[in-house]
Amino acid sequence: MPGNPLALEALAIGKGAVLACLLAGFALPALADDSTPDKSDYSLFNPTPDASLRSFNTDRPPKANSPYTVDAGHFQYETDIAVYTYSGDWTVLDPTLKLGLTNTIDAELQLTPYESVATHSASGTSSISGFGDTIARLKINVLGDDRGTVAVALLPYIKLPTAQSGLGNGHVEGGLILPISLNAPGGFTVIVMPEADYLKDELSDAYHGAFDFLINVSHALDKRWTFYTEVFTTQSFETANKPIYTFDEALTCALGPNLQLDFGGNFSVNAQAPREQLYLGLSQRF
Repeated sequence: MPGNPLALEALAIGKGAVLACLLAGFALPALADDSTPDKSDYSLFNPTPDASLRSFNTDRPPKANSPYTVDAGHFQYETDIAVYTYSGDWTVLDPTLKLGLTNTIDAELQLTPYESVATHSASGTSSISGFGDTIARLKINVLGDDRGTVAVALLPYIKLPTAQSGLGNGHVEGGLILPISLNAPGGFTVIVMPEADYLKDELSDAYHGAFDFLINVSHALDKRWTFYTEVFTTQSFETANKPIYTFDEALTCALGPNLQLDFGGNFSVNAQAPREQLYLGLSQRF
């Protein structure tokens, strides 16, 4: 908001972070491997052969999204088996379904068949449960999908208000995510991810902007296990909303070349998000 110095400061930080990430992603094409195989002929109806599939990558378990797409003509699901928050909220089986359309584009649909939200008051605790909102996304890799030390993708999304009354705000929302992955020394991988959102106000029918930003660092512990640590923030341009900061930890276990189990937790730093959020998940590619 023009008259809100906090909003102006957050907007300036957001613009600076996005610009820095864009420069990092697009000014380093020299780091990419020129021997990238030509997979441009593969499509939904001409699937990529199994021998040419890129490494299995997922947008979980932490909040960071991978810039790598699902290979053309292949299907992948990534789901929470269960999510539990300290306040007593539950989510069960909220799969993200992915389908490779071309070598560098996949379509994604996130469903929440069941969630339960607890409300605490002086008179006791009540809960609402049912179907949640649906999110449709399109992941477009613009650099490094198959080779190189840098990978960048554009990830526009739209939220469809399919949630039962009391579980959602009943309005369409959307945004754009920009995941950037960098191979760092020592076998570490760093993901930097700015996100711009257009969200419904809590107390009116107007909309406001929000800016998310995270830094995720991961490292393989052995051939099966990988450890992730992440810092995340949400800065809302709605005056009534306070910033959110979380510190997230996760582990993945490769059960096969196309099957992965994960578990972890998100922990609030400033008490604006649930104090603890624990989850168990599974991902598989076909």
